[in-house]
Amino acid sequence: AGSPSRPELPPGSELAGKSNLTPQIHNKLQFLQKKYTDLAQQLSGDISQLDRQEMARLSKELSDASNVVEPYKRLLEQYSELIELQQMLNTPSLRSMAQEEREVLLGSIAATEQEIISALLPKDSAEQAGAILEIRAGTGGDEASLFCGDLLQMYEKYALLRGWKFSTVSMINDGERVREAIAQVSGRGVFGKLMFESGVHRVQRVPATETQGRIHTSTATVAVLPQATHVHVDIKESDLRIDVFRASGKGGQHVNTTDSAVRVTHLPSGVVVENQQERSQIQNKEKALLILRARLYERERQRLANERRASRNKLIGSGDRSEKCRTYNYAQNRVTDHRINFSLYDIEGFMNGTALQLVIDQLRIQHDLDELASME
Repeated sequence: AGSPSRPELPPGSELAGKSNLTPQIHNKLQFLQKKYTDLAQQLSGDISQLDRQEMARLSKELSDASNVVEPYKRLLEQYSELIELQQMLNTPSLRSMAQEEREVLLGSIAATEQEIISALLPKDSAEQAGAILEIRAGTGGDEASLFCGDLLQMYEKYALLRGWKFSTVSMINDGERVREAIAQVSGRGVFGKLMFESGVHRVQRVPATETQGRIHTSTATVAVLPQATHVHVDIKESDLRIDVFRASGKGGQHVNTTDSAVRVTHLPSGVVVENQQERSQIQNKEKALLILRARLYERERQRLANERRASRNKLIGSGDRSEKCRTYNYAQNRVTDHRINFSLYDIEGFMNGTALQLVIDQLRIQHDLDELASME
């Protein structure tokens, strides 16, 4: 008889029915385990007949398989340990200790399963890049502009907690009322963390100007683009039309009396970017090109992704700006992500950036499972 498609767990186990690894995934893992063993044997035997190219190919296959097989071996050991702890729960003198160890072990199992799922998926190099973050006030007037500013601060605090560099590239605001903000977030793996933030964010709260205590609903849109380099996107000067104009301001000393604001139009795509954040025309042009490059890179990534995924509906949304992704309800102290139906009751911690990672982690798990399901 062959090996079971999935290790048997006791019916009373907290893991039974909750594991993210389906029987199909376990079958795939067992196939990779056998492949790894066969490759290791082949490379440890007589390799005199293999040319350099074949050796390199087999070595890479072995290395790739080990990234999955090693955590899978660890997972099988954790499953065995869980079964032992489950049996210890039947012994009164060992029950308390077994319960504590089981809680720790369940957390370790969940982490190992996620490590395996990530290792099975093809890597997207864009996820290791920095990001361009675009936030715009939606419906709701002044309250939407205030919420737009709140989101900007939330992402800045989150970036600080992760040790990333956060810099505002462009902003249209009147004090705390922010109509539009574009920020550059630099660091390793930034886009991979922030990519799920794209969409419509909705806030439900009593505005400071509301005298009757009525709750208002306002929105802001967020778009997260991978930061592109010259390697990713090569823009020809002949494809650009650059217009300069006088930056607008509040008047007085803030008005720029030179034509420092820059509008860049990419003629082949029709994408237009304006920037007037800096007093220097050269700096404004550099920032406008930074944003343009990111938008063109993301457009191409989305085109390729749509081709790959046209045959199925994804649980995690495409990141389209028109898609309502999250609600911030201040009266209930609740943040709900609608794509995964996940709620968190700590709005202060969320807006401070400390609790945002919890939701990002859940989105990543569902995204990876969804990607994996499409490959089966």
